[in-house]
Amino acid sequence: MYMGKTRWLIILVTCLCLLSFSDGRELKVRHKKQHYQYNHTVATILVEYASAVYLSDLTELFTWTCSRCNGLTKGFEMIELVVDVEHCLQAFVGVADDPHAIIIAFRGTNEHSLQNWIEDLYWKQHDINYPGMDDAMVHRGFYTAYHNTTIRPAILDAVERAKKFYGDIEIIATGHSMGGAMASFCGLDLTVNQNEKNVQVMTFGQPRIGNAAFASLYTKLVPNTIRVTNDHDIVPHLPPYYYYLPQKTYRHFPREVWLYNIGLGSLVYSVEKICDESGEDPNCSRSVTGNSIADHLVYYGVDMGSDEPSSCRIVMDSYVQNTNIKDSRGNLILSRDPATPLIKLSGEGDNQENPINVD
Repeated sequence: MYMGKTRWLIILVTCLCLLSFSDGRELKVRHKKQHYQYNHTVATILVEYASAVYLSDLTELFTWTCSRCNGLTKGFEMIELVVDVEHCLQAFVGVADDPHAIIIAFRGTNEHSLQNWIEDLYWKQHDINYPGMDDAMVHRGFYTAYHNTTIRPAILDAVERAKKFYGDIEIIATGHSMGGAMASFCGLDLTVNQNEKNVQVMTFGQPRIGNAAFASLYTKLVPNTIRVTNDHDIVPHLPPYYYYLPQKTYRHFPREVWLYNIGLGSLVYSVEKICDESGEDPNCSRSVTGNSIADHLVYYGVDMGSDEPSSCRIVMDSYVQNTNIKDSRGNLILSRDPATPLIKLSGEGDNQENPINVD
């Protein structure tokens, strides 16, 4: 009798799972005014860019010969790689064949400092008025990381050069963790200040970055945005959301896609749930305790983190080190003309690696 009940329970769970899967096909959720889309295949491509930007070997990353530069991102044409050494930030801009778009990827927080960073999100919740948006407040650290460093001018210059060569193609900003926060500000910047009409944003394990007023305005201005969250990942739960402080509290913007597992014993299935348009769907990641750093470091089976144990360590061969642009504060920009074939820098010069450590 017991075995019979168990068998029927397994069958029931299996049927429910099969009805829940996206199996790589495009899933669509309709809104009264906007049309949101989640594409599993695109997500699995973009997560590889969000992972690759963590790498410390600038020669391999710039020439797209790195260990994470294979698979779904093969054939990517790098245009600009920028490292803000002063603030331990890194991003790149390039053009992909599939999807045919300008890809902008931002590096997240290094695992070496992740615990301290998470603690800061609990207790240091600084706000700043967002320009031109009444009552909109955003996290000062995330805003500054994008707007007040070497990153923004280098990104905008690369996007402009890419569009001159490739035409008015789609722009997709992506990133993991804090890189997701920066990607969101970049998408908004491109839309509002650069008048770009075809901007998409997809982030992974992104924290909250502003209050309810900001989330509402962001949704209207950059509607083609997807935030992917993974199971019990702690970071999407930060800074904390307080429903009894509606004006002050941090709030996510939509649309969330929540990844989680369902099943019994060996019958475990992965589910991709498209959440509601509130940004704070109580049936998605907010339905579980966000207490896992492990869930933050892997998305779609892809490692999201640095390849170096040291915080903010970068490596270049001597040829790249002698030909990149460096400002007075030591920040680096590796750039190429989209019309010029990519030079395989890793084989040039004396090939001696020159590690640069930033504390």
